[in-house]
Amino acid sequence: MAGQRPPSPWDRAKPPGARTRGPQRGPGERTDDAPAPGPAAAGSTPAGPAPARPPRELRLHGLNAVRAVFAQRPEAIRKLYLAQSRVDQLRPLLSWCAAQRVGYRVVEESDLHKLAASSHHEGVVADVLRTEPAPLADWLRGVPAGPQLAIWLDGVGNPHNFGAILRSAAHFGVGALLLPAHSTLALSGAAARVAEGGAEAVPLVRLGRSDTALVQLRSAGFALAATVVEGGDDPFAGRLPERMVYVLGAEGEGMDRELAAACDLRLSIAGTGAVESLNVAAATAVLLAAWHARR
Repeated sequence: MAGQRPPSPWDRAKPPGARTRGPQRGPGERTDDAPAPGPAAAGSTPAGPAPARPPRELRLHGLNAVRAVFAQRPEAIRKLYLAQSRVDQLRPLLSWCAAQRVGYRVVEESDLHKLAASSHHEGVVADVLRTEPAPLADWLRGVPAGPQLAIWLDGVGNPHNFGAILRSAAHFGVGALLLPAHSTLALSGAAARVAEGGAEAVPLVRLGRSDTALVQLRSAGFALAATVVEGGDDPFAGRLPERMVYVLGAEGEGMDRELAAACDLRLSIAGTGAVESLNVAAATAVLLAAWHARR
């Protein structure tokens, strides 16, 4: 019968009318728009303490974000909350939860607002295990020969920009997002929702020292392209390397000057001049399209 669902393990543990209150948002989930600190300049040793590790579990919300985790790594799902209106669409996931004794519960919209700390939950919230970023050396060992593209995020911190970058990266088949050693950037529920499933398609990679990372990437055949507001070459006018890393700067501040100077190319997106520059997420989509068009 429509609307029926497999019995949840939580149903056996709670009375029928009980409300479930989920755990609070962890300290590692960024919700503000402040950019994260950028990496140390090329050739220098990062200063200061390492960023705090994000919580082991991540609270996701959004239909495509949750579906992507179920499709790619269902074993990571720890709890599920959903609106009655999503029961039919998520029936395979509910059946899996029941078979694996993973707790889920149908709750009211107001409960989902609280669980997601957002009204943009799209009727489903899930607690899942995080995927830790891989070391650069490990990622490079698995990169196949031929054309490859990666993105180095130099201080991007806004979760909505991060999510939009992940979505574009998944669309254009980017091999990885490279995160500086001391960047506090971590996947949040807001970023995963904006990514629309892209967070499960693009691996995150943790860099070491900037100068060491440059050597490792070049040894693997990658050229690095600094993306600057003005003064760079037009990415649509010339030939772009087959193996390339776009280095994208922080919102509002741009990328580190020493890191930009250490890159092999400098690229700028020409415009009318009516605005100073594109948003970092919009610029990423344009740059990825420029590289992809040549493949």
